[in-house]
Amino acid sequence: MPDQLIFGMEVFLNGLMAGVLYALVALGFVLIYKASGIFNYAQGVMALFSALTLVGIMEGQIPFAHLINAIFGTELHHFGWHVPGILAIVLTMAVMVLLAICVQKFVFRHLVGQEPIILFMATIGLAYFLEGVGDLMWGSEIKKLDVGLPQGINLAIDETTFGWFGYGFFIDNLDIVATIIAALLVAVLVIFAQYTKQGRAMRAVADDHQAALSVGVSLNFIWVMVWSVAGFVALVAGIMWGTKSGVQFSLSLIALKALPVLMLGGFTSIPGAIVGGLIIGVGEKLFEFAIGPLVGGATENWFAYVLALIFLVFRPQGLFGEKIIERV
Repeated sequence: MPDQLIFGMEVFLNGLMAGVLYALVALGFVLIYKASGIFNYAQGVMALFSALTLVGIMEGQIPFAHLINAIFGTELHHFGWHVPGILAIVLTMAVMVLLAICVQKFVFRHLVGQEPIILFMATIGLAYFLEGVGDLMWGSEIKKLDVGLPQGINLAIDETTFGWFGYGFFIDNLDIVATIIAALLVAVLVIFAQYTKQGRAMRAVADDHQAALSVGVSLNFIWVMVWSVAGFVALVAGIMWGTKSGVQFSLSLIALKALPVLMLGGFTSIPGAIVGGLIIGVGEKLFEFAIGPLVGGATENWFAYVLALIFLVFRPQGLFGEKIIERV
């Protein structure tokens, strides 16, 4: 029994850390949805694209090298230098800002006033476009990402802490650092959205585009800013997940983990994304620990979606979402 208690505590802490990362990914969706009413299906691919770009810049890889070599018969691969991690992150963020400007200028500026389903389909097209461009620019092989984050196993609670039990448990150093960074970023985003001039302008745009325009708020600036912030969130998520499991195209699937989080917390609520992420993270770990052995395991693959389905039946707007009543 004592060993199960200690292991249960380890599972709970790992669930909390996973939940913070889920909340971070979900925040990218919430920010864009609040400012433009667009459900950004491409958020996960943005994490993949940013991680691919970061690795490519750090290794001094020539963009589109495979394509250039195939067309001209050359053997170009690298510039011959490596870029330090911090500088590479700054350059990658500049790429994500440029991407935000291009997305606004060439895609969504022409879709203002369109039905939500049209905007959603546009983000699906954007997701596949970015995935293809990422493949052409940097290649499709699995890449190792190392920006200097501490890794390895850390003894979180040793045997002396619970000496009367004689047990301890271990937590990955990367999980600890990722949780701290994600928690700080979540706090900064909440403060930004609630207390800054730009954050208030973002919420004004979310409430009423025309009213925001009438008081001098620039829609183009707000949308570029929001997509840039979402790009930064995607970059941080890409670094965390890419460092842990390598930069590969399955990284884009982390967006699917954010969907149950959004359904629980509400699509328009930043606190909801945080609470939803923690519920999903802890819930799926504890459910796997307690119920998984009884049903053959692998419950983490479906627990979040079943929980989200239950919420959709009994509380469609989520825990913190706004209940919309339409009169016809």
